[in-house]
Amino acid sequence: MNRKIIFHGEYFLDFYATLDIKVKAKIQYVFELIKQIERIPEKFLAPITGYEGLFEIRIEFQSNIYRIFYCFDQGRLVVLFNSFQKKTQKTPKKEIEKAMRLKQEYFKNKKL
Repeated sequence: MNRKIIFHGEYFLDFYATLDIKVKAKIQYVFELIKQIERIPEKFLAPITGYEGLFEIRIEFQSNIYRIFYCFDQGRLVVLFNSFQKKTQKTPKKEIEKAMRLKQEYFKNKKL
């Protein structure tokens, strides 16, 4: 398996810059799994119910939970969108909607 991870805009990178070095290391670990393993455990990746083609990368470190939204493009390309630190049980709808907007923007710009 050889997936490639790219970023749409600076959303993820801006968030990543604010994180602790140990959280960054955990994110890098999960990114390596995504790049190299065919079937990644659902502990790390899951589809967003009701939002076709949108998924989340799940990162847990100590008692903190982080989410990174993404989609696939042509099967082997993973496109990262916005991310956030989860503070409640439910994923905020505004974050999901932002990710869907970014996904639409990515595919629209790609066609140009």
